[in-house]
Amino acid sequence: MGEASSSGQVQRSHQPGSALPVAILGPTGYTGLELIEIILRHPMLRVAYLGSAREKQPRIDVEFPRLAGRLKGAGGEIAPMCEPLDHDAIARRCALAFLCLPHEAAMEHTPKLLDRGVKVVDLSAAYRIKDQATYEKAYGHHHTDAKNLEHAVYGLTEVARAQVKTARLCANPGCYPTAAGLSLLPLLKAGVIEPDGIIVNAASGVSGAGREPKPNTTLVEAGENYSAYGIGVHRHQPEINQTLHMHGDGPGLAPMGKHEALFVPHLLPIERGILETIYATPTSGKVDTARVMEVLTHAYAGEPFVMVRAESPTLHDVQRTNAVHINARVVSGRVVVVAAIDNLVKGASGQAVQNANVMLGLPEVMGLA
Repeated sequence: MGEASSSGQVQRSHQPGSALPVAILGPTGYTGLELIEIILRHPMLRVAYLGSAREKQPRIDVEFPRLAGRLKGAGGEIAPMCEPLDHDAIARRCALAFLCLPHEAAMEHTPKLLDRGVKVVDLSAAYRIKDQATYEKAYGHHHTDAKNLEHAVYGLTEVARAQVKTARLCANPGCYPTAAGLSLLPLLKAGVIEPDGIIVNAASGVSGAGREPKPNTTLVEAGENYSAYGIGVHRHQPEINQTLHMHGDGPGLAPMGKHEALFVPHLLPIERGILETIYATPTSGKVDTARVMEVLTHAYAGEPFVMVRAESPTLHDVQRTNAVHINARVVSGRVVVVAAIDNLVKGASGQAVQNANVMLGLPEVMGLA
């Protein structure tokens, strides 16, 4: 099982070549289900712990009947019964934990896991926004783990791969910010778009709202409907701006400073997927379609999950994949970028496994290709 070291951390034994044991805490939501499905295909990860805060522990193949008879994967078999959130037991059995918990619960459990030597990929927003006051304003509650917030790595993998590699705590990005950041950062760094006046017009399937029933996501309300929501107050607005401020400064381009992108999310009457249409101002009249496509193509040459395409992507192109498809053009003096991702895969669980692969020294595409 493992022994405690002098530092109090649990030393887990691991046979070279065998699958690495991981935990999924909060596995009964859509991101938990997606993680299970991905890890069942992963040759070097196995789910050794399903942790639930429910008083009566659920069986995961009863919670999700689609998993019945399918809990034996490439890396090993998953015990179907969930267990309480026991940090010592998780530390004895797991090298890394995926947290699919509410933000406040993530702040409660992350420090205890880190103190026991367990690496954490947090799929909540608890550690994404570096400024504590900004986080508290956006999420409406006090941040209780400022110590770990300071050293958490924002895991937009293609941008922060080197930092993710040595991270103990990875804050998995939100779905909308993933598509926006990957679309805009190369253009900002190359100095071909202005930091002012960026508009991110985005639409997501209803699974982005989570599994908890909500009046506006019922079939009666969302079906055959289309609506904007959270204009100016959506929690991903400060996350998008933080990403552009942290990584978007480029040669010949003024720092982002107080410039902010305007983010307008919409609800699509479909299960999954995000399509973003992004508008920006070119820095000069010499910036044309060929130039912006050249910048994006060069930025993502060799990247396994970012596809720069000659035509605008659709949701069908990316659903149930870890891919981001991007196209850009200059029209009527504006740069228009269209990006598509699956909100549950590249926007959540797929990117979480991508980050975990990097943190554990595994091939980044493993289990995702």
